[in-house]
Amino acid sequence: MYAWDKEAFMGYIDLHVHSNKSDGTLSPALLAAHAAERGLKAIALTDHDCVAGIKEANAAAKKLLVDGAPLRIVPGVEISADYKNRDIHILGLFIDTENSELLTALDSALAARDKRNEKMVKNLQDAGLDITMEDLLFGTSDTVITRAHFARHLLAKGYVKTTEEAFLKYLDIDTPYYVRREYMLPNTAIRLIRSAGGIPVLAHPLLYHLDSDGVRALVKKLKGEGLMGIETIYSKNTGTDEAFVRKLAAQFNLLMTGGSDFHGANKPDIEIGVGRGNLRIPEKMLEELEKARG
Repeated sequence: MYAWDKEAFMGYIDLHVHSNKSDGTLSPALLAAHAAERGLKAIALTDHDCVAGIKEANAAAKKLLVDGAPLRIVPGVEISADYKNRDIHILGLFIDTENSELLTALDSALAARDKRNEKMVKNLQDAGLDITMEDLLFGTSDTVITRAHFARHLLAKGYVKTTEEAFLKYLDIDTPYYVRREYMLPNTAIRLIRSAGGIPVLAHPLLYHLDSDGVRALVKKLKGEGLMGIETIYSKNTGTDEAFVRKLAAQFNLLMTGGSDFHGANKPDIEIGVGRGNLRIPEKMLEELEKARG
């Protein structure tokens, strides 16, 4: 954890965080309280393929306002999509969480996740590991199970010593236990987000094992399909990384966003609002997004 000067973070935001409705470990209410305690002005709750935590987060924010700690909740989602057999992520910010077309598509994505998870559990059981679907819920019946849940369980059981080891040995795409699931296409994710009144943003563009030309080609393609933003400030970015993504944003006339990708205890080295200690996401980014919404 990091020494925290609350006053120093007044006016800053975090547009990419997760609750225990997907693969974070804090409930939406506790997540909101944590963000307010850190002095953040706004967070975007962007759980994987679901919007189940937005109402709870908003209710918590209303209570915080009464208690003198105003926090804005930006309704969001992080949608997985297929690009050349890679799992890429499209953030949807300012979405209408009641949009029926979006909700139907997210339900289908969750069903595909469930099928994949059951097959991966079976593969790991066949390899002699003690694991069930119920184990992966960690007491939260309505969570979206991701590979982070698998890693957390494997770590708790002592099969691995770190989350990274869990992925390398059991969960990555090149392990014998991995099962690929059905994904929607990026243009579908972008269309759904825009139809729900949201702003589609390419999340962490440098995490897809593409070289610089490959990233540029991806951004160009998605821009042609309606992409509006790109996550420029991110926990894992170096200064050189961020400069490269900023150039892409300028080249393709994309809005810039920033987020820590906070997951609580599932990513203990990443803190909300500050990432690994290197993040400062200005409130101005939120203002620019709002202007783009019209």
